[in-house]
Amino acid sequence: MFDWISDNRASIALVIIIALAATFVFSIFVGMRQTKLRAKDEVFGDPERTKGGWYWALCGVSALMLVWFYYSWGIARAVFPFAANELCQVAKVEEAMSPITAALPVDSRYLKSTALVVRNSAQLDKLAVSMPAEVFTPREQTNLSLAVTQIKDLLTVLSNPEFSDQDARSALLAVEMDLRDVAKRLRADYSELQPQKEALEQPKWGTSEVEIPMLPVTGKGVLLDSVTLDVQEVAKAFLKVRNISPQAKQLIADTKVILKALKTPDPLMQLDEPQEGTRKAHVKAVDRIFKRIDDGTIFPAESMDGVYFAVNEVYASLAVAKGGLSVVESLFFPGDGVVKSRTQCTEQGSGRWLPKPTDVIATFSTLANPDLESGGGYKGTTLLWWKWLPIADVVAFLIPDGLVDMLPGSYGTHGYSGEFKPNYKDKLLAVAQGEVNLGSVPMLDGHIWDSLFRVLVAMGFGILVGVPLGIYMGVSRFFKSFFDPMIELYRPVPPLAWAPLILTIFGIQDDGKIFLLFMVAFAIMVISARTGASGTQLSKIRASHSLGATNSQILRHVILPNAMPEILTGVRIAIGVCWGTLVAAEMLAGTTGIGFIENVARTVSDYELIWVTILIMGLLGLIFDLVMRLAIAKIIPWRGKG
Repeated sequence: MFDWISDNRASIALVIIIALAATFVFSIFVGMRQTKLRAKDEVFGDPERTKGGWYWALCGVSALMLVWFYYSWGIARAVFPFAANELCQVAKVEEAMSPITAALPVDSRYLKSTALVVRNSAQLDKLAVSMPAEVFTPREQTNLSLAVTQIKDLLTVLSNPEFSDQDARSALLAVEMDLRDVAKRLRADYSELQPQKEALEQPKWGTSEVEIPMLPVTGKGVLLDSVTLDVQEVAKAFLKVRNISPQAKQLIADTKVILKALKTPDPLMQLDEPQEGTRKAHVKAVDRIFKRIDDGTIFPAESMDGVYFAVNEVYASLAVAKGGLSVVESLFFPGDGVVKSRTQCTEQGSGRWLPKPTDVIATFSTLANPDLESGGGYKGTTLLWWKWLPIADVVAFLIPDGLVDMLPGSYGTHGYSGEFKPNYKDKLLAVAQGEVNLGSVPMLDGHIWDSLFRVLVAMGFGILVGVPLGIYMGVSRFFKSFFDPMIELYRPVPPLAWAPLILTIFGIQDDGKIFLLFMVAFAIMVISARTGASGTQLSKIRASHSLGATNSQILRHVILPNAMPEILTGVRIAIGVCWGTLVAAEMLAGTTGIGFIENVARTVSDYELIWVTILIMGLLGLIFDLVMRLAIAKIIPWRGKG
């Protein structure tokens, strides 16, 4: 079942896209209709005006999903399932042409020969001016200047059509004719061409590690694939062409002799180590330029005209062969299209880093599979499942060993016979260390639960400690003056700045991450509770005093209810900050959790897995926020209605 869904994800995506488009249109229709019906009953600014609106939620979600499908090439794969394979064959032709086009002003503004002449001439002029005369004898200076002059002469000879090598001209003419033959082949009819059986058995686009199937699966693709082989042979012949005339050969030979002699200093020159380095570097720089020129890859500008026009004819024929594929590529393949590398064709632009929704679902399904033996989960841990949790482990987490150390008495010792009889303190220590069997209870397990557990525990401690302290800081001069400098000292520091220190002290286990999150939640809850408590209207407090209320009653019945909106808002903020901090901490150190999965995926550039973790974090954050909205509506129903 799952294999069938995976193999047919393009067809499934097409159904989803049609449904999303229909939902988008329907939601706009309903939304506009409801807006007209309510126009007379609502006024701008009324909080009740924002309630409902499920149709606009559908509109936003469907629009977002359609944009995702488009920029991830999901629509292209759903509507044109063979387009990527055909674009792969086009990319093969373009890659085969690249050795030829690299020498022409096709992907650049200048001929390669022009760029070499300009760059090397400028570097030779600079070397001639900056020659360190003190490290050369007068004779060597003359020879070095002669070498530079001869290299410039070599550039002139290679660039002059009168001294162009006859064999090179003939070879370039042959390349031109071969390219024109390729252009004719690209205009041939491919309706009768059939793909090989091996090509039809390839995995479909996006269903395997090879992103796009390499072998052609359509008649057009077969034509382009066969032309690629011809272009490769033409490119090989082009790369072998060398423009080395007899005049150029003579200049090359003479210059080699001069440079070889300059590499060995005159024995009469007594140079220290820095001077030897200066001399060697200067000669090496001249020799490096010479070696870029003596291979005969510089041609007269007009000698490339025929090849240039032939290349343009090939690209024009390639555009004809593509036909409607060009329109599909421009409309449904945003970005740089499909590129052929050495071993595979890959998606470029947004299609590379933005996986298709159906691929993300397939990756999530694999992660969510609790059967680790069949490849489910990640790195030996399920995504979200359950297990039997020993109660002793929970007790050991809650009871620190130091608490047992504080009890009166000492731990037991062994007797004369070598026997050891534990006393009450030894037994309590065993309980605190989780070494006593107290049974087991079912408990959630997996990467998601590990992250949730760390956030929930840290938030619990943050609320438990931060809210009372914040309340008292809002009503007590002592608490505010004593604790405010401490909290404001560390609160502005980014949580990740504390992470290396805390993880070094506590290690990579849960206690270090929980303590880091506690620091985040604690500061936010203190500030929220303090702001809420200090914002209580003085008239309410004086009225309570006049009615005979005690301080504790005022704190419980006046100040705390007044601070609840700020406290609950602080909880919402703290959860979001804790969640972001946790993922970053798990990326720094950890072996489980959503952040750990994303960190591993990042190192191997697994974009689908990265997006899965991002969506999981987003969905969990949304669930947290929805729960807090419900809690706020139940706990402080008067908010916004005063």
